[in-house]
Amino acid sequence: MLTHVGTNNIETERLILRKFKYTDDEAMLKYWVADEKIQSLYSEPVYSTKEEVKGLLDKYIGSYDKNDYYRWAVVEKKSGECIGQIAYFLVDNKNHFAEIEYCIGSDFQCKGYATEATKAVIAYGFNKMNLHKVQICTKTINKPSKRVIEKCGFTYEGTLRDYFYMDGEYVGRLYFSMLRTEFESKL
Repeated sequence: MLTHVGTNNIETERLILRKFKYTDDEAMLKYWVADEKIQSLYSEPVYSTKEEVKGLLDKYIGSYDKNDYYRWAVVEKKSGECIGQIAYFLVDNKNHFAEIEYCIGSDFQCKGYATEATKAVIAYGFNKMNLHKVQICTKTINKPSKRVIEKCGFTYEGTLRDYFYMDGEYVGRLYFSMLRTEFESKL
């Protein structure tokens, strides 16, 4: 049975995962929400103004009072800047699984931050939420994200072919998962 504990701080070697704050708006605009390429790979709209970002933050921050809401700002300890986000955006209470989504600003990609944040959120899901399974997916064209998923130890489950229509072509969706027993065997 799932145990809902909400979004609590998680600290890793180089990151702090915490609830979003309204003061994250400038870093969000600077590093990822205004970046069309990043938002496209993440299947999210582009946010160009502080007003638009405030609307997004209203949604995030307004949901923190629910104990089954899990969305973290990814903050680099060294700079104190919000460099991305990670979430369990889908939580299935009946079947005891959740799906992770993440986004790291392009200035911070290929430095292991997404892997570090994802591993921390996987552990949170199994250790704090009592999940049976964690799943994650990526677009077939997002090779850096696929590397993160593989480094985290997920098992490939399958591809939904031609799932997205982007820039005049179809793109598949790759699915991966990790069971609690697999997570525990790596400890």
